[in-house]
Amino acid sequence: MSNSADSPEAGSGDSSGPGSGTVESDDSSSPATGDASARGGVRPVRVLTVGVFALAGLIFFTSFDTAKGTNIRTDASLLKLSDLIQERSHKNGQLDESNGALRDDVEALAERDDGSTEAEDARLTALEKNAGTQRLKGQAITVTLNDAPPNATAKLPGYPEPQPDYLVIHQQDLQAVVNALWLGGAKGIKVMDQRLISTSAVRCVGNTLILQGRVYSPPYKIQAVGDPEKLQKALAESKAIQNYMVYVNVYGLGWKVTEDGPVTLPGYSGTVDLQYAKPVE
Repeated sequence: MSNSADSPEAGSGDSSGPGSGTVESDDSSSPATGDASARGGVRPVRVLTVGVFALAGLIFFTSFDTAKGTNIRTDASLLKLSDLIQERSHKNGQLDESNGALRDDVEALAERDDGSTEAEDARLTALEKNAGTQRLKGQAITVTLNDAPPNATAKLPGYPEPQPDYLVIHQQDLQAVVNALWLGGAKGIKVMDQRLISTSAVRCVGNTLILQGRVYSPPYKIQAVGDPEKLQKALAESKAIQNYMVYVNVYGLGWKVTEDGPVTLPGYSGTVDLQYAKPVE
């Protein structure tokens, strides 16, 4: 799905089947003459048979060389890669939790006697709150995005039958929701189970979301703390979301907005070290 302002356009193309032909063989044959037998003539059918077997042998060898002894229809290496990604994502989540616990311990020790004044402590607390590293309480709404059913068809007249790209959530869809919530005055946003901060990047690879080193699959849930009325108004006024709603109404992409009441967003528990490039001297 391109998610452009224009509605999806139908594609058309003509297809024609391959031409057919017949090969006739004559089963009746006259005995070979003596001169033909003396020359030892080779029938064309035998030459064709030898060529077919040679081509089949080449195909078998090429398939064996490509497969390297593995089943190329169910390549285990792809399954292993998927399992590795999920394992690393789970490990990153555990490391984030451990990092958050250690940070709480460090902050508790620092608060015992850090030599700072109350005004400095209050300023630090405000900075931490704005940075998203502290828990945040308040009224919240949740936006849920989901892929359309794989067998979806156009629900409204005048629209083409969907391409696979029309039926999945894309990166720009998630970014449109997050940007609209910030514009609506959100004090904090959580995507899936992670708090967003100023350096967070919402990225999709294929049909999965990659957020701060962890991998997620749809449905995607985005929760924001703020004034529910203003947040929903910002969602409704977003041009990008209005375009997304065309696909919701026509092809059945998932869209749900709920008011959650008072909630507590977790603080961001990952690293806050900035990575940046330096010009070559």
